[in-house]
Amino acid sequence: MESSTIAVTGSTGVIGGKVAAALARSGASQRLVVRTISKAPTYSGVEVRQASYGDRAASVQALRGADVLFMVSAAENADRLDEHRTFVDAAAEAGVRHIVYTSCFGAAADATFTLARDHFHTEERIIASGMEWTFLRDNLYLDYLPLFAGEAGVLRGPGGTGRLGAVSQEDVAASALGVLAEVAAHTGTTYELTGPESFSLAEAASVMATVTGREVRYVDESVEEAYASRAAYGAPDWQVDAWVSTYTAIAAGELDGVTDHVERLTGRRPLSLEQLLRRSHP
Repeated sequence: MESSTIAVTGSTGVIGGKVAAALARSGASQRLVVRTISKAPTYSGVEVRQASYGDRAASVQALRGADVLFMVSAAENADRLDEHRTFVDAAAEAGVRHIVYTSCFGAAADATFTLARDHFHTEERIIASGMEWTFLRDNLYLDYLPLFAGEAGVLRGPGGTGRLGAVSQEDVAASALGVLAEVAAHTGTTYELTGPESFSLAEAASVMATVTGREVRYVDESVEEAYASRAAYGAPDWQVDAWVSTYTAIAAGELDGVTDHVERLTGRRPLSLEQLLRRSHP
């Protein structure tokens, strides 16, 4: 690792947690920035500071003295874009030189997936800040597909015959570590992180059924059916829009594509859906 202090967010989650743990094992100089101190992992010699993305003053204090910021996107909420902008501005004020940001595959102002628009505007704020940057545009997480199918074994949504290049969270974290190991070499670069193959949701259901030995099927809903089937959750409109647009983005082909970026950053091929599932179903 470069001899700079890396501020790591999201260390209580999957990707940030994997990055923080690996940095601790390597002996890199890091600082964990968390919303709740008591929930932070504990590593010898690693400082922990409290700040939430929406609190500019606390964020400036937490980030001051850090050279590089690994910024995991905030938990989904109605104000996430405002929180991101506040945190980016705080990082610039604190003197951070380089942000490595976990963005979204297909991020664009007019993306079908509503949250991909937030990621695009966050990227724009980072670029405008004057700090150096690297963007990791993650495809849909492979890890989520079994969760989407649930106990009933039904993968349900208006995805049509669209395809996606879903990527594991493990490979995203490993790619981030590849960037952080020599961050200057990745300045101004956007990486599109995908798995090793592109597949349809029907094919994903077939793989899950084969590996788990239970029935898993894909139900291709209409958009109207998708909203109706999710109404029982009582979620706010923005969240339901995000859920449904995950599938309509797949149908539109906006998550389709396979790159070699994970392999370039990690030195190994990314995990496939079958490989990921076989870890828990040998």
